[in-house]
Amino acid sequence: MVLGWRSRKHSQRPGGKPELEVVIPNHFRCPISLDLMKDPVTLSTGITYDRESIETWFEAGNYTCPVTNQIVRNFDQIPNHSLRTMMQDWCVQNRQFGIERIPTPRIPITPMEVSEVLTYVQASAKRVDQYGCLELVQKIERWGAESERNKRCIVENGAAGVLASAFDVFANVSIERNASVLEEILSALNWMFPFQMEAQNFLGSQASLRCLVWFLKHQDLSGKKKSIVALKELLSCGDQKHVEALADIEGLGELLLGFIKKQISPTITKDSLSVVLYLISSSSSSNEKMKLVFIEMGIVSSLLEILLDSERSVCEKALGVFDTLCGCEEGREKAYNNDLTIPVLVKKILRVSESATSISISAIWKLCQVCKEG
Repeated sequence: MVLGWRSRKHSQRPGGKPELEVVIPNHFRCPISLDLMKDPVTLSTGITYDRESIETWFEAGNYTCPVTNQIVRNFDQIPNHSLRTMMQDWCVQNRQFGIERIPTPRIPITPMEVSEVLTYVQASAKRVDQYGCLELVQKIERWGAESERNKRCIVENGAAGVLASAFDVFANVSIERNASVLEEILSALNWMFPFQMEAQNFLGSQASLRCLVWFLKHQDLSGKKKSIVALKELLSCGDQKHVEALADIEGLGELLLGFIKKQISPTITKDSLSVVLYLISSSSSSNEKMKLVFIEMGIVSSLLEILLDSERSVCEKALGVFDTLCGCEEGREKAYNNDLTIPVLVKKILRVSESATSISISAIWKLCQVCKEG
């Protein structure tokens, strides 16, 4: 029986006829989610599931078929086209009850397809063929937009390293001439975090870092956002040579402070604070220099203004930067001489988060040294 009906006992339509509701046939439901399947696939055990549900099941570390409890040794998922066609016909027959036809799912990409395209990307980059590379990266982006499964397949087959390498090549030749393909590559890299070592090294090259800073200065809001996110992720990997290389780029401090002051985007503000924190708290030789650069540019007062009214994550980042700057004499002096410092820090205690409370107390304790020194 494909179609089931159930009468609602206490509800009648005008004319005395009982109102009917649609019952989804059991064999159209996923045994895991119990919802109507959108992309039915059959395992080697003979049981059909919705693709997204069974993939989530396996990704959670399960190796058995949920219905039969058999150990699954072959993880191939065979699309059940016959069942999907029956389901689509059923949806069409019941559209008057608000049932929407399930779309025909796209076939997921395979590792072989990804490897092939990445080989072409490498060849295009080697020839410095920006238009050929642009088309290939856009194809990767389209694949990624189709499903999370596709994204995982792309990332697991080394896309980040290949794209970061191409980014380095085009940035080395000319940032201005190759801006379109560079931004497209950066857009794709933005959903491939965290980076493996190969991608880190290419994106952390002098040419790549200069390109990212150039994007911060010259690109639109979307380009700025992609660039600052990439910088934050790169520095979070903990390689001090990338921190030092970035700190040496002229004009970086002014750009980051400008983003913090103007707050043109929550993401840009928060990630700019993260980048500043990495620059001033690293174990590299450049951190003391960067502290002085930001202090002389007036970052202390800008941080206090942000702390007056900001959401929790931004507040925690700003407090982290403020506390780190109070670790040096020049930073403590600037903070101590600002009338907002103590009221703002005290206000953040027990009102934002446990982390914010801890950082605020740390900053106040450091400021007490000014009184002792005085």
